[in-house]
Amino acid sequence: MAPPGSMRSDVGAAIEAFASGEPVMIFDSDFRERETDLLWPATAATPEVMRRLRNDCGGLLFLAIGNEVGELFGLPWLQDIHTHESLVEDNPVLSRLVTNDLQYDSKSAFTLSLNHRETYTGITDRDRSLTTRRFGELAGELLGTDSDSAMDALGLEFRTPGHIPLCRESPGGLSTRQGHTELAVAMARLSGQVPCTIGAEMLEPEGDGALSLDGARKYAERHGIPMITGDDILSSMRI
Repeated sequence: MAPPGSMRSDVGAAIEAFASGEPVMIFDSDFRERETDLLWPATAATPEVMRRLRNDCGGLLFLAIGNEVGELFGLPWLQDIHTHESLVEDNPVLSRLVTNDLQYDSKSAFTLSLNHRETYTGITDRDRSLTTRRFGELAGELLGTDSDSAMDALGLEFRTPGHIPLCRESPGGLSTRQGHTELAVAMARLSGQVPCTIGAEMLEPEGDGALSLDGARKYAERHGIPMITGDDILSSMRI
């Protein structure tokens, strides 16, 4: 285990990099999903960033958003939508697909998926970077305003479903859930960024498992990317 001074230095390097729009890697925990995410601030998303996530990670690209951003735009958790009584009544298959057996948590963080209205299919690196970057910018512009106006602004620029799945932070953040979403949002907050982070899980080359911790560290060293753990973030925030 690294000494406390080294841990603070690692977190400090990660904060400095993220504040500058550079990537950071976060390993969640040996006691959770045991996965490493490669992350960028949403507002720094370029086609090159999306290409890097797509080529180097192999896992799902996701946009982690702070709970306050979810509240601002009125974005519901999919799990709540899928168990809504009237929707289940109209779509009985939802009662068969209920999420009640997650092995790593009690509730999924997924909310809606989006495409920017100026995209074509929404799947290209250019399209996904536009959706990601503009969502982060819009959230930063509108945080602190009223929700009705924010939802109108969101609808003017975005549509659903789309090719960027959003994951909404649990109320209370890391004090209530220590998932990839909460860690990614915490990284944005610590670095002074809008609480919107784009990332992807890093898989082994054959795709049959998460990239090993050793493999993730070697990737980080090779590319000069600060790498920290969920425990590092929790310790730095004294949670």
